[in-house]
Amino acid sequence: MDTLKTMTYAVTGRIARITLNRPSRGNGITMGLPRELAECVERANIDPAVHVIALSGNGTGFCGGYDLVDSAESMAIGEESPYRPKGSVLDPRVQMQNHVPGSQWDPMTDYAMMSRNVKGFMSLFHSEKPVVCKVHGFCVAGGTDMALCSDLLVIADDAKIGYPPARVWGSPTTSIWFHRIGLEKSKRLLFTGDCLSGKEAKEWGLAIESAPPDQLDARFEILLERIARMPVNQLVMMKLLLNQSVMSQGLHSTQVLGTVFDGITRHTPEGYAFQQRAAEAGFRTAVRERDEPFGDFGLSTFKG
Repeated sequence: MDTLKTMTYAVTGRIARITLNRPSRGNGITMGLPRELAECVERANIDPAVHVIALSGNGTGFCGGYDLVDSAESMAIGEESPYRPKGSVLDPRVQMQNHVPGSQWDPMTDYAMMSRNVKGFMSLFHSEKPVVCKVHGFCVAGGTDMALCSDLLVIADDAKIGYPPARVWGSPTTSIWFHRIGLEKSKRLLFTGDCLSGKEAKEWGLAIESAPPDQLDARFEILLERIARMPVNQLVMMKLLLNQSVMSQGLHSTQVLGTVFDGITRHTPEGYAFQQRAAEAGFRTAVRERDEPFGDFGLSTFKG
């Protein structure tokens, strides 16, 4: 755990605490984050002292999604490392070359890379021990993959949660929205890319609880402590029992489609235009121009 670059891991009593820790970048997702996340989840699962996992983020928000300042502005996909062998689908150069406008695109190269991120996020879902996620500030785009793959979500009233890349350059790879809030509400959000406030997330059934920002930590800890009182074997059985219903609804098949679609969104005319605009004017400008027609740039609630 001493080698973690994107998060911290600690155990207090019966609670394993995974904390996203790139606050200067909004805890933006790098290619190493899903791998480190899975490693931390596994560490918690094999620790006999741990009963429940707490997931949260340092800084002003939980997670602003993928670190697209690098990937959208410069088409960089991350640094070389032993985990990303040269010439493999995880090699940054391979991914960059697969995203050059006008060149031949191999969708399976894209899928092979993104599907590994999905496996990392889904380590939360498949964790034997329950995962409770705390969201403050912002939880958007790829950040929602981690929040929604967790078992329970506790959110600040004034938080912002949603999937704006549904407007351009993204598709939810974990595809778990339907299983959390149902078909109609999922369509309402993904047909518009609108976000919910924390209060709205609770009303829509996306979060189990919302709280004023100054009470969020206390409410989070109360729930964690109640779960931690349970025997580990009971928690494992209850989670396995409930997750079977979700898997029987075809979650895995939907995730394959969602991950392939995510690659396609970056290779449509609109996707290329968005990336080129980000390279020209900066990612923040491209996002502002994407969201301004909807009237919600930087806002926490959707315009119902």
